[in-house]
Order: sequence, then C-alpha cells, then structure tokens
Amino acid sequence: MHVEVLGSGPRIVFVHGSVGAGLAAWAAQKPLAERFTLVVPTRSGYPPNPPLERIDFEVQADEIAELLEPGDHLVAHSYGGVVSLLAAARRPELLRSLTVIEPPALRVAMDDPAVQQFAGAFSEGYAKDPRGYLEFFVPLVGAAIRVPDELPPELEAGARAAVAERFPSEAEIPLAELRAAPFPKLVVSGGHHAALDAVCDVLERELGAERAVVQGMGHSVARTGEPFNSVLVDFLERA
Repeated sequence: MHVEVLGSGPRIVFVHGSVGAGLAAWAAQKPLAERFTLVVPTRSGYPPNPPLERIDFEVQADEIAELLEPGDHLVAHSYGGVVSLLAAARRPELLRSLTVIEPPALRVAMDDPAVQQFAGAFSEGYAKDPRGYLEFFVPLVGAAIRVPDELPPELEAGARAAVAERFPSEAEIPLAELRAAPFPKLVVSGGHHAALDAVCDVLERELGAERAVVQGMGHSVARTGEPFNSVLVDFLERA
C-alpha cells in the first residue's frame, strides 16, 4: 500500500474515498502539515498500487489497521470511512480519535426511505466503464467534481478502481464495539443528501459521536478547505 507522509507533530492518518485517491484527495488539508504529520495511504487497488479485480472493505480495514500507531488520529471520507470504521474497531487501543465524513455505511440506517432508495440505485446496476460509472456516481453522491469530456489518466484509473469496490451497503459496522472504545468520534456531513445525512445521524447517536455539518462542496466536504479544517483541528485539539 502506497503511503505519503508530510509534516511533523501528532499523526493524522487520512483515508480517501472512491475515485479520488491519495494526497490529491486531501490537497486542501496540506496546510495542516504545519502542525501535524499527515499520513496519507492510497488504498489498495488505486494507483500507484497495482489494480485489483475486487476491492473489499474488510481486507482494506486490515491494511489500515496495520498502518496505525499509538496516538493516531484517523480521518476518513466516504468509502474510506466505511473502511476506517472497521479498522478502528480492530485496533481501538491505538487511536486518539476517529473522524468520518459521509461514510456510506448504509446498513446502519436501512429503515430510512432515502437510504433504501440510495442503496437501490447501486443494486439496479450501472455502466462498468469509467465514464459510465462517473456519470452514475458523481450525481448520486453529490460530489463536487465535473466529469470532463476526455478523462485524464488518474481520473480514469480511479473510476476503474471504484467499479471494483464491494458495495459498502454490505458492511456490518460494529456499533457497540466502537461506542465502547475510549477515543472520541466525530461524524461530518455536507448537509446536502438525505441518505448520507440519515447514516451520519445514526452514527452520531449509536457511537456517542460529535456531529458537524460543513456545507458548500456537497459530498466533497474536505475540499472546502478552511471550513472543514477548522472543525477538524478544533476536534483534534480537544481529543
């Protein structure tokens, strides 16, 4: 698993979501390297790692858990949030805090009509080519990216990796174990999507987590830069 490291100070491990990967996905968090060590893995299956025919959140949870060190803050977005919820339950003794941004852990809120509709969109199928996937995925989650007429190589590779991902709705999140874990939790949403808000509301309640809403970039909450960074740093300092 490819890992990039910036800065010095307490470690924040940033785990990216689908399509966008590695440090590029967390570009707006680079200023935090003045105060923290930013540890940014690129999840397996995403370049420069070798491609995979199937990407499984359970396998990746093991990989992220192996990366953790005592006192780490774990911050994760979208699919990476599902991976990190599982990883945090595997090594709770190592974490100083956990922050997840709109994780599509749909099973925790499957009684919500918006979540049912969101999950159904995936089960109905979508084009498996990179452009077809992006044209399906971007509007579905409300990501703040534009699908260009000609896909640059990194965007095409990211879309191919996303197609290989196991549906996050299959993830069983160990809510009781995470609630009992001693580290504080923060759940962040962009306040733009009923299904993702419903999941975040359940996680807030079931994990005893703090909750924040950072609007302006839809699902791409971290891309707001300073608005998200200030919320995150405030939480990390108190943690």
